[in-house]
Amino acid sequence: MLEELKRVLIDYVEVYKNKNSIKAPWRTPLIACAYAKDPLFLQLKKLIGDFHNLPNEMLKGAKSVITYFIPFNDKVVLSNKSGRFSSKEWATAYIETNKFIVNINMILSQYLKEQGFSSKEIPPTHNFNKAKLMGYWSHKHSAYIAGLGKFGLHKMLITDKGCCGRLGSLITTAEINITERKKVNYCLYYFNNSCAICIERCLFGALKLKSFDRYKCYKVIIENKKRFSKLGLADVCGKCACDIPCSQTNPVKSNKIII
Repeated sequence: MLEELKRVLIDYVEVYKNKNSIKAPWRTPLIACAYAKDPLFLQLKKLIGDFHNLPNEMLKGAKSVITYFIPFNDKVVLSNKSGRFSSKEWATAYIETNKFIVNINMILSQYLKEQGFSSKEIPPTHNFNKAKLMGYWSHKHSAYIAGLGKFGLHKMLITDKGCCGRLGSLITTAEINITERKKVNYCLYYFNNSCAICIERCLFGALKLKSFDRYKCYKVIIENKKRFSKLGLADVCGKCACDIPCSQTNPVKSNKIII
């Protein structure tokens, strides 16, 4: 069934572009699936706190967690590589992709319903505790559990198509074959200590080699949110992810290893 869901997802990219008359800022999406009772979900709840939900707390009878990654194209990524503020292209891609994710979840839910299964659609963002700046559901941790990618030094998920893009997830009662978690690190810092460019890209001191200050990061995000308020809700930054080896690819798999 995962291959069918992948086909539905990829086909919908073209449908959505044509329907909304937009030049989509995306490359071909990736999709993966985790077992809803994978022990890592419980470990995540213990780590984050009781306000974080397990799949079966979100949907009774949950069997699988579908996760997907919508990678941004070259133009979007390169537009955001310099300057203090996020680029307009980056902010626009964020807004458009969040809308797209809502629609993707509806389409996937409808497909699963036709097969006789229930689903729980999860918003692409703004599902977090504002005091702790941690969510009741984590798309990127769910994607990691599903084998969609590995975490980098910049705390983002690096997939086979990099880290620049948006993640979405959907919980379902359908029993879908799970995808395997990769053992090799995708981040060059964790792979062979050869890269920490993301640290240099963070102009605000939020990201350091041994720590991450989510409150400093959030302050910058709010600055960008105000700057792009006329476009929509764009609480973004992304400086640490752009124009680095893992921006648009898995540098280890694609042999972009720094010696």
